[in-house]
Amino acid sequence: MTKGKRFTWFWTVLCCLVIIALAGAWWVYRSGFRLSEPTYIYIDADDNVDSIAQKVAHQANPESMRVFHLYAGLLNLKDKIRTGRYEVTSEHTMLNLIRDIRNHNEKPIMLVVPSTRTMDAMAGKLANQLMADSASIAQYLRDENNIKALGYTKESLPGMFIPNTYEVYWDVSIEKLMERMQKESAAFWNEERMGKLKEVSQYAGETMTKEKVITLASIVDSETANNGEKPIIAALYMNRMRKPMPLQSDPTVIYAVGDFSIRRVLLEHLKVESPYNTYRNVGLPPGPIRVPSIAGIDAVLNHDKNDYIYMCAKEDFSGTHNYAVSYAEHLRNAARYTRALNERGIKR
Repeated sequence: MTKGKRFTWFWTVLCCLVIIALAGAWWVYRSGFRLSEPTYIYIDADDNVDSIAQKVAHQANPESMRVFHLYAGLLNLKDKIRTGRYEVTSEHTMLNLIRDIRNHNEKPIMLVVPSTRTMDAMAGKLANQLMADSASIAQYLRDENNIKALGYTKESLPGMFIPNTYEVYWDVSIEKLMERMQKESAAFWNEERMGKLKEVSQYAGETMTKEKVITLASIVDSETANNGEKPIIAALYMNRMRKPMPLQSDPTVIYAVGDFSIRRVLLEHLKVESPYNTYRNVGLPPGPIRVPSIAGIDAVLNHDKNDYIYMCAKEDFSGTHNYAVSYAEHLRNAARYTRALNERGIKR
């Protein structure tokens, strides 16, 4: 082979190697995921590089896990793991994902805060959507120092939660989450809502603070899921407060007994000794009997004006009620409902 041919052959081979190297580098750089829709990788405090790799392999349909381990090593991921919810799409590369985890560039979730009967139930509902476990959330919500720091008492704490959907991070700390709930509650009780307390107080015949409105709203919510009925029921209870006479709300008795499976309140239930038993005590209980809904709170603030004193569930079990001004009329309504219960064999 002549010198010229050797020179040409050398540069040809070199160019080929460079092209192959560049193509390989480009493939590694662009290596990503075969996805038709976004998916999410959840990384918690117990994860390491290997467990993250398993999640990526099982959930994100990667083009190459070798590339994952290459970048994980080059970028020292093992010392930079950040908890969170990380989005992966077909547009992402493996390099994007590793950088997102290192930089804590997570995607928020839409957290649904529901209307629950108890704080333990709230802890469970929140934990189903967050990294924090239900036991830790429940323990936080039972701690008197935490409750006091938030500006509430054990009795009033359910009123801090405003059932709605909030954008938060999956790995938000319990402390930060509760601070957020505190701020959302303050924002909810804006000037317009606070301005309605005077008129509500006049109708109820006593000073109605936002805490009392929340407590009454929790009773209204427990009486019906029908938002159209809630202003009527709110007025009915305030009519009782104005007289004054006991509220005699069955849901407060059920709360006092602590058995939410009760469908038929009996005389034995009415005897329970509790400040939440509104058959034995006049006025509102010391706090809400559940986390009230926005509809329930606004139903109290924008209550109906009526003369109703009594109500009884309709005998058709529609979830709505028959209302009465007189006790005699109420007894007729109650007799129809009792007969319907008996016909269905509902004893408790």
